[in-house]
Amino acid sequence: MQMYKLLSFVVLIDMPRPARALTQLPASTAASLEQLGAHLAVARLRRKESLRSWARRMGVTVATVQRLEAGDPGVSIGIVATALWLVQRDGALGEIASPDKDAGALEMDVQEALRLGRERARASAEGRLAAQVRQPGVATKRGRKPGPFGRV
Repeated sequence: MQMYKLLSFVVLIDMPRPARALTQLPASTAASLEQLGAHLAVARLRRKESLRSWARRMGVTVATVQRLEAGDPGVSIGIVATALWLVQRDGALGEIASPDKDAGALEMDVQEALRLGRERARASAEGRLAAQVRQPGVATKRGRKPGPFGRV
């Protein structure tokens, strides 16, 4: 909290704290955001657009566009999406976390399939062992006894 003395009045200003997620941002993610911001700045400059015109078109302040182009993780996803729309790249947003490109989840699916396969193989082996333990002439599959030639 910062204090300012103003005309013999003390004014307390409670400065907002950044979200914990922003202070714990992985370095690689921060670098990616900085790269995205730099790419958006290049796109704006190649279109010969000023910060002011982009800010107006996006409905934000010039300072927000500057924060966006600097890779500030506190800029909202909606503002990032609007900037991508300005450069006609907003369609890529839907593919970022696409399930078919989620390598971690795909690996988990493979691991789950392997586990399921092991369980089924174990159950099948247990079933075969149980069948070998049964005595001849006692009920077999479908509860029938073998016929005169040993067939069920």
